Amino acid sequence: MPNEHASHATGSEFELFREQRPAGLVSRFFITFGQLLGLLLGGINVYLTDQKARGQANRLPLLFLRFWLFLLRPFLDKKIIYKPFPVQFRLRLEQLGPTYIKLGQILSLREDLLPSSITNELKNLLDRLPAVPIERFQELVLADLKRPLDTLFRWIDPKPLGSASLAQTHRARLVSGERVALKVLKPGVRRTVETDTRLLGLFGRFLQIFLARYQPKRLIDEFCRYTLHEVDLRFEADNAEAFAANFKSQPEIHFPKIYREYSNRDVLCMEYFRGIKPDARAAAVLTPQEKNKVVQLGIGAIIQMIFRDGFFHADLHPGNLIIFKDASVGFIDLGMVGRFEHETKRRLFYYFYSLVMNEPENAARYLASLSLPVQNSDVEGFQRAVSGLYARFLRSPSFKDFSLAQVILQSILLAGQYRIEYPSEIILMVKALVTVEGVGNVIVPGIDIVQASRQHVRRLLIDEFNPAKILRSNLLVVPEIIDILNRSPLVLTEGLALVEKNLKKPTNDKPLVGVERAIVVAAALVAVAILYGVNAPWYILAGVGVVALVALLRK
Repeated sequence: MPNEHASHATGSEFELFREQRPAGLVSRFFITFGQLLGLLLGGINVYLTDQKARGQANRLPLLFLRFWLFLLRPFLDKKIIYKPFPVQFRLRLEQLGPTYIKLGQILSLREDLLPSSITNELKNLLDRLPAVPIERFQELVLADLKRPLDTLFRWIDPKPLGSASLAQTHRARLVSGERVALKVLKPGVRRTVETDTRLLGLFGRFLQIFLARYQPKRLIDEFCRYTLHEVDLRFEADNAEAFAANFKSQPEIHFPKIYREYSNRDVLCMEYFRGIKPDARAAAVLTPQEKNKVVQLGIGAIIQMIFRDGFFHADLHPGNLIIFKDASVGFIDLGMVGRFEHETKRRLFYYFYSLVMNEPENAARYLASLSLPVQNSDVEGFQRAVSGLYARFLRSPSFKDFSLAQVILQSILLAGQYRIEYPSEIILMVKALVTVEGVGNVIVPGIDIVQASRQHVRRLLIDEFNPAKILRSNLLVVPEIIDILNRSPLVLTEGLALVEKNLKKPTNDKPLVGVERAIVVAAALVAVAILYGVNAPWYILAGVGVVALVALLRK
């Protein structure tokens, strides 16, 4: 949902969307295969051109490749095959449509897998695509909400705020007077995405046979899951409400209100945010106090999302941030989120805390504990290399010299050298950190992101070990403790009877037999206590010790 101060698109600014019937699975397979084949041949053309420039064009294998390329050249797009390979890759993805544009945007983050020349080019993927005409846009809203538009909206702006690969957004006003942003899935997009994700799933299984080290099946499956969620706008509505609930105690962090009665699977009606982007213009109009407030709110919000809630904005870029008149901050476009389970979130927090508190060895240790070792991985070597990287960084942590997000990314890039993998959500986390750090540097040039982060991680640490929070957590096991209390007398009675029975048995004149039996019985009672849980009442464990001591003394 772009903000009001984004350049409002006019009809001439957007190419007209040409609606086509979505291709079936077989047709889509041949379309995709054709583009991949074109990319392969285009890459061969670039390679042959490079070898010719080096004076090696007459080698027999190269002559063979040149012959086949000559035969196939009439079937290739000459506007593409003569461009550098990274540009060809981007153009092929754009021609394949919305699913592959989203895939390219994700791949642009994977500097741990792809060369920087490709990831940098993929950052130029189209984000302003042909717009659906307003008449067709209104038809889509009507088809999904199944109510006359004049009973829902006073007006819908014919000029789109934005037209991306999956959806298009317009301003509107409800009959009740609220100004909203109306986001609608483009026609045919869902079916195309569903077909493409099925093909990508098969492709991932094929690549897994040859590139198991890089886990292509897992990565592609995760991408498919994210993308399928993005073509069901109810997930974005759920995400917005979850974020709002997580930040309900922080009134200066905003998420758009969702109007559920005007929303459905293909239509999302949400609060319209009036504000400015966090760009050079914002830096020029904000006062020093407002700049500091914006930066602190942004850093604090991202740290809380990642390290406290384990639920964060995974598609964060400056266009998805809004600065309001009072220098409060808003987050929009919440369709893609990342999640960390409790243990990963805890280790990530200790890792980040160690990093910003100038403890490189601990930071390296926690980062290594987050890794997914594979065959022949060198975790110890990786930990030493990362520790050295952090030690160098922490000597000059200003944005100008070395950014915090970039040093985290560099440490993850090191993982490939030591055959270590990381969950893909960590890459999305780094993107969020890169965005907030970059925005901070635009607003306050030369910001020391480490110093700015310390107060927030200290606050989270204090909150993590708050006695009241610990007490609330322990209250969750009260029913289990009560159950143990009810059964503990029977356990102790049976245990003592068992001890008495064993102590009365003849020892066959072996002086250590009684001691051995007492130890065995005591160990059995300890096992019984453990089976009842770590939270067993103290007197069960004390009883075990007393029984063992009595047995020893009687012997």
